[in-house]
Amino acid sequence: MRADGLITRDVAKAALAVYDVDELGLDRLDRAVLSALTRSFGGGPVGVSTLAVAVGEEATTVEEVCEPFLVRAGMVARTPRGRVATALAWTHLGMTPPAGVTGLGQPGLFD
Repeated sequence: MRADGLITRDVAKAALAVYDVDELGLDRLDRAVLSALTRSFGGGPVGVSTLAVAVGEEATTVEEVCEPFLVRAGMVARTPRGRVATALAWTHLGMTPPAGVTGLGQPGLFD
C-alpha cells in the first residue's frame, strides 16, 4: 500500500500519471483525438470516421468511448457537419484558438 492509505492531492496526481491521465481527465486517446482535430483538420468540422482513421482507432471506439467525455468536458462540439474543437480544446493543447472559436468547458480536476 502506498501513501499509508491516505489519498492526498499529490497521491491522486501520481496515480493518474501512472495511467497517463492529465489534469483535465484526458487520457492518451482523448488527447490524440483533440490533436488530430486541431492540428490535422484545423478544428473541424470533421466526421467521426475520418477522425478515427487519423488516430488509428475504430470509429465506434471514438464515438462511444472518447467523444462523450470530450463533449461533456466542453472540448468538442457535435454539429450537423461534424465534430468541432472548442476554445478549451485549443488552449488545453497549448494552442491559440482561431478567431470565432468558442466554448468554455469546465475547470480541471485539481482546480
